[in-house]
Amino acid sequence: MLNVKGLYTEYASDRGQPVKAAQDVSFDVPEGKLFTLLGPSGCGKTTTLRSIAGLERPVAGEITVEGHVVYSSAKKTFVPPNQRHFGMVFQSYAIWPHMNVFQNAAFPLQVRSQRPSEKEIREKVMRVLSAVGLEDLADRDATRLSGGQQQRLALARAIAMEPRILLLDEPLSNLDAKLREKMRFELKRLQSEFKLTTVYVTHDQSEALALSHQIAVMNEGRIVQVGTPREIYESPRNRFVADFVGTSNFIDASVRTSLSGAGHYQVSSVLGELEVRSVDTLAAGDKAVIAIRPEDVSLSDQKPANGQNICQGRVEAKVFLGECVDFQVRVGETLLLARAHPSLRTPVGESIHVAMNPEKCIAIPNTGSKA
Repeated sequence: MLNVKGLYTEYASDRGQPVKAAQDVSFDVPEGKLFTLLGPSGCGKTTTLRSIAGLERPVAGEITVEGHVVYSSAKKTFVPPNQRHFGMVFQSYAIWPHMNVFQNAAFPLQVRSQRPSEKEIREKVMRVLSAVGLEDLADRDATRLSGGQQQRLALARAIAMEPRILLLDEPLSNLDAKLREKMRFELKRLQSEFKLTTVYVTHDQSEALALSHQIAVMNEGRIVQVGTPREIYESPRNRFVADFVGTSNFIDASVRTSLSGAGHYQVSSVLGELEVRSVDTLAAGDKAVIAIRPEDVSLSDQKPANGQNICQGRVEAKVFLGECVDFQVRVGETLLLARAHPSLRTPVGESIHVAMNPEKCIAIPNTGSKA
C-alpha cells in the first residue's frame, strides 16, 4: 500500500544550518494496517510523516502509494499535498470554530473537486459521526465540545473524506491520562472498522504498543528497529530500543560459549554465570549487555528448588502501586528493578532470592554505543 524508500529530509535551523531530520528512512505499510513511528522528540518521526503528506519536500528518496509515485527524487516527481488525498489529524485538532459539528466533518467532501451530492455527503458524514459517538451533537457549535469530543470530530473529518491513507501526528497528546486511554480503544476500533491504512506518530510507548500492527522505533533521524509490538518489547535489537520502550535492567556481560538452544548463550556477568538469549549471533569473548524487564525478574523469600539464573540479594527499597509492588534489589554492587505481586511482603533490608528466565534475558551486542 504505502512504500517509503531511502527517504532523506533536511531543513534549515534558526541559524541557517541544515538539520538532518530523516536519514535513509525505509518502511512498508500494508493495506488496512496501523504503522507507528515511535521515538523521542527530535528523532525525525513528524518530519517523516509530513514528508509522506507532502508538507515537507525531502531531498532524496521515493514514496509510493498503491504503486503510484507521489514523491521521487530520481524521477523529479512531487505530487502536491492537496492531490494526494490523505487524511491528517494533528496535535491541535484545527476545528473550524465558525462551523457546527456536521459542517466540520462535511467540509472535506464539500470542497472536493468531484463533490458528492448533498444526500451522499449527509449519509457519509452521519455514518462517521455515529461511529465516533457524535451523531447526537451534529448541530452543536464545535467550540462547545470537550477536548475528547473535538479529538473525535477531527478523526471523523479525516475519515469522512475516505482517505487513501490516514496520517496521525500525536492526536491524543492533548488529552488527560484517563481520556487518552479510552481514546486508544476508540481509535483502534475505528481503524479496524473502516480498514484505514494508517501511519501514526507518537513518543508514547504505551500508545504505540496498544494501537499498532507494526512499530518503527526511530532515533536521531534513523529507524533502528521495525517489528510487531511484541517483537519490539520482548526482543529489542539494541540498547536504545530496550531503554526507550518500557523499562529494562542492563547488565554488562561477556560471552563464554553458545548453548544447544537456538540463540542461547552462557555469559559471565556481575550477577555470576547466566544463560541468555540473543537475536544476533554471538561468539566467545564478545561483549554484550543483558536487558531484563522488571516483570521478568522473579522474587521469592525461599530459594527456588530448581531453575536457572538464580542469585541472592537484599531489598533496597520498594514502592506499593496497588496492583503490583516495585522492588529495588541489590545483588552485590548491582541494583535490579523487579515488579512483583502485592502478596510478596519482604521487608526492606531483608534477604531475597532472584530468578530470571533465560528466554527473557536478552543479550544485545555491546558496540560501545547506546544507539
